Amino acid sequence: MSMNAIEVDGVRYSYGRTLAVDGVTFSVSPGEIVGFLGPNGAGKSTTVKILTGMLAPDEGSVRMLGYENGSNRAELHRRIGVCFEEKNLYAEMTGRENLQFFSRLFGIRRYDTTAALRRVGLAERGDDRVKRYSKGMRQRLMVARALVNTPDVIFLDEPTDGLDPVSARTIRALIKEEAARGAAVFLTTHDMNEADHLSDRVAFINEGRIVAMDAPENLKLEHGKRSVRVRLRADAGSTAGGSSGVVDEQVYDLGTREAGELLKRVADDPRLLTIHTEEASLEDIFVKLTGRGLV
Repeated sequence: MSMNAIEVDGVRYSYGRTLAVDGVTFSVSPGEIVGFLGPNGAGKSTTVKILTGMLAPDEGSVRMLGYENGSNRAELHRRIGVCFEEKNLYAEMTGRENLQFFSRLFGIRRYDTTAALRRVGLAERGDDRVKRYSKGMRQRLMVARALVNTPDVIFLDEPTDGLDPVSARTIRALIKEEAARGAAVFLTTHDMNEADHLSDRVAFINEGRIVAMDAPENLKLEHGKRSVRVRLRADAGSTAGGSSGVVDEQVYDLGTREAGELLKRVADDPRLLTIHTEEASLEDIFVKLTGRGLV
């Protein structure tokens, strides 16, 4: 039996004459967070709909938790969690009632709604009606709802969209906790920083095809340029930034033979302000591979 939570092999899907997904192949292991990145219309949403059983592939196969191409759908739905971008919550119910309702759908009789609300920072607002929630609060409740059944596979679409920095950090930590307990997490997002910090691997999809898939660090090393950016004061006797605010900024290529000696001289220079690595971002790499941006 396969050890992967998700296995996708040669999946194709078309809307009429429009090919949306073109021969996609990848896998996701238990406990792994995979970021699925691409611009609107690249095939992300269609792929997720195929994985969650909303669409059947025209060609290829999908195996999830040992079940192939949507077989035993009731068992699969019992073991997966989804948090889509559309907020399909019950606005007239409280946050607590929303979670209680969905827990009953999964046959959970005694669900600790207080603990679930606390995990997403809504413990103090759990008894307020959802119609009074802000966009960010609804997003956090959506994440909590996706985890009601302690799923083995979690699908998250822009999970920190609309969240303030503190709330976003809370949700990222929660996602990592779910992966640590063994859940496979499939994350779709436009946010390169989000994918970089959360994902064990990222897949770039463009025009229905995966053009690259690897750990973020490996992609940066393969497609980026190894260099450092050095900032020096204009003169050794001035205060930081110089009396006129002038700073000398230089970039050194780490791939040259002289790199080590250059960095040693820089480190000994009394004018040194900062030194930072200059690695390619995931967005830089996506543009390099596809010729287009994510938004």
